[in-house]
Amino acid sequence: MTTSLYQQLLDRAFRLLARKARSAAELRAKLLERAPGEEALVERVLARVRELGYLNDEQLASDYATARLQLKPMGRRRLREELRRRLLPEDAIESALDHAYEQTDEDSLIARAVGRWVRLRGTPRTKADVKRLFDHLVRLGFDYERIRRAVREVSRVRWDEE
Repeated sequence: MTTSLYQQLLDRAFRLLARKARSAAELRAKLLERAPGEEALVERVLARVRELGYLNDEQLASDYATARLQLKPMGRRRLREELRRRLLPEDAIESALDHAYEQTDEDSLIARAVGRWVRLRGTPRTKADVKRLFDHLVRLGFDYERIRRAVREVSRVRWDEE
């Protein structure tokens, strides 16, 4: 007994979503790998999965952003790039960023990142150390003004003690 291609794609969609939450674009790409040229059928499958409530890009973006900020402090720029890599729509990304940063203060995130850096490497004592810390915070996606304030604060405390 053979099942229809629609049913096979629907089953595959459920298996993929059971393993990992995916955006509609990610799921579309995976299904098209299995059935190249069947865009209309894949869209029917995606519509059915959405209808059943298993595919929601806005919810995925919001959950992902909140979880990432709890695990690792990072700025808006880096989190935006991570969400884009998940192929989420731009409006869902912006909404998720607004929601995540309403709940978590960016200054406390940068303070956590600086605190971790200081615990691992020590307080910056030279201009090279300050540059390393600054560059690290840039890579984490924080904006320059927040970085400047945080680096100035941590380095001033150390230099005032000497």
